[in-house]
Amino acid sequence: MNDKMRNKNKNNLKAILKPKLTPQELPSLIRGFDIIGNIAIIEIPRELTKKQKLIGNSLLELHKNISSVFKKGAAYSGKFRTRKLIWLAGKKSKETLYKENNIRLKLDVEKVYFSPRLANDRLRIARQVQVDERILVLFSGCGPYTFTLSKNSPAKEIYAIELNPVAHKYALENQKLNKSNNTIIIHGDAKKELEKIIAKNKKTNSKNQLKFDRILMPLPKGAEVFLDVALKVTRKNSIIHFYDFQKENEFELSADKIEKACKTAKKRYKIISIVKCGQNAPRTYRICVDFKVL
Repeated sequence: MNDKMRNKNKNNLKAILKPKLTPQELPSLIRGFDIIGNIAIIEIPRELTKKQKLIGNSLLELHKNISSVFKKGAAYSGKFRTRKLIWLAGKKSKETLYKENNIRLKLDVEKVYFSPRLANDRLRIARQVQVDERILVLFSGCGPYTFTLSKNSPAKEIYAIELNPVAHKYALENQKLNKSNNTIIIHGDAKKELEKIIAKNKKTNSKNQLKFDRILMPLPKGAEVFLDVALKVTRKNSIIHFYDFQKENEFELSADKIEKACKTAKKRYKIISIVKCGQNAPRTYRICVDFKVL
């Protein structure tokens, strides 16, 4: 075995656990995990529950940049889409500082929904932004899309709306942390806040109405119920990034949701692209449908 192979095995979770797990247990090990700042979050199959502390400590041994290891609890749930995390090893703190795309985000990984796996898609959208765009980010959380756009695009203004009070608190902290001067952070229900904007627009002359050149809807479960109000704050050639969960070969169902909303709003539209943003379950993907309001 050459030095390269030795180093590869040395840094492999399965390799380090092979002497410590039975031949029946080893195939059940899920080697993939998320790292958010200095926190690792891993899924432990039921058959390895008795060995979960061992697995957590092995992760700490392998990755010196990790100081805490947590196990995924139940699936995301509730109106804030958060999940319970179970401590396995290292420090018990669930607050961390995460870096991506030239930004820093402070958050509590249990109280705030956040996915590091969407970093590339956040940057993909930022690179599409044109000079002086006014952007709206719905379900904005602690600010991953908001500050990626602020730092990596020539946007004029970015409005961000989030319901979770804890996520909103962190978004305000992250606004200062990233020295973001073109962001407006709003705490509230997306539909109600948009209805306030719509009502104000009706009382304002067309030149001064608050309309958006680009709207991001990164809520992959149920975002279609917000499409009606989102469409009311678009202008000609506005672009909407609509996220959804769909099975392979059924992406057209997301397009159907957009068609239904646009038909009701009497808006013409054109789908620009449908992008896979990661796998959610076997044969099920988080997708982003980019479409233009004509």
